[in-house]
Amino acid sequence: MNHSEIKKAILFINPKKENSLSLAREIREVLGNRGFKVQEFTLKGKSEFKTKTRYDIAFSLGGDGTVLFSIRAMAPLGVPVFPINLGTLGFIAAVHPSAWLSVFDAWLDGSATVSRRLMLEAGIERGGRIIRRVYCLNDFVISALGIAKIIRLQVFASDGDFNYLSLGQYHSDGLIIATPTGSTAYSVAAGGPILDPEMEAMILNPICPFTLSYRPMVLPAHETLIVEVQQEQRSGVLLTVDGQVTEPLESGDKVYVSQAQWHGILVASDRKIFYHALKTKLSWLETPGRANDENGGVKNA
Repeated sequence: MNHSEIKKAILFINPKKENSLSLAREIREVLGNRGFKVQEFTLKGKSEFKTKTRYDIAFSLGGDGTVLFSIRAMAPLGVPVFPINLGTLGFIAAVHPSAWLSVFDAWLDGSATVSRRLMLEAGIERGGRIIRRVYCLNDFVISALGIAKIIRLQVFASDGDFNYLSLGQYHSDGLIIATPTGSTAYSVAAGGPILDPEMEAMILNPICPFTLSYRPMVLPAHETLIVEVQQEQRSGVLLTVDGQVTEPLESGDKVYVSQAQWHGILVASDRKIFYHALKTKLSWLETPGRANDENGGVKNA
């Protein structure tokens, strides 16, 4: 990719992260000197971002949460996200602030890795019509509004040809439906499996099920999950998107979860970065006689 092909960039800035504003100024200055048009969006509270502008690249300045916000905004437009890590070691935000320019130049000349991540779409049906559609990179969580309140959810799977398979009625604190990228988030804390981030699959994981025989399941990404909120719940029910966006659900609502028509595109956040973060966070021991290299792989000691 040539510099001349890049026209517009947008910076998603988390102002709560140290040095985010100063780094934004640096990026804006460098890109501006190269003839790029740069816009900024600062995340505040429950921010929402909608645009029809065709950006060529989006910079995420924060942690994994900032990347999640940026991906949901940019994926429908096919815009890659450049995730600069200003938080702790993350599974998604991978680029060190001091290395952003060299990695950016590598992306421009086509030598940087680009990862395409499965995203999920949820359609909320109420009264026979879809009233809302939301998208996630990590997970959808359907849970009780109160603390330690069991809800009842009926779950079906469909292959798209009107062949429905009942997966049972879940009595639990809720359900997590996670992508491979989100397998290391809430789902793994609830006992779910860890999936390679570039797989095409989704995880159905009950939260504290009343019946212990209900276990996490890995399902094909091409299927649709239908989650029906049963009548006469003792608690309100909430759909949470990537831990950032909430949608209240009512008794009788159905939530249709399927693979989104687009993928999240991440620059320089590949499988090697993911496994390096995984080993570091989980304190996995290396093979005796071998040591970590600086990129998270291994080399002879």
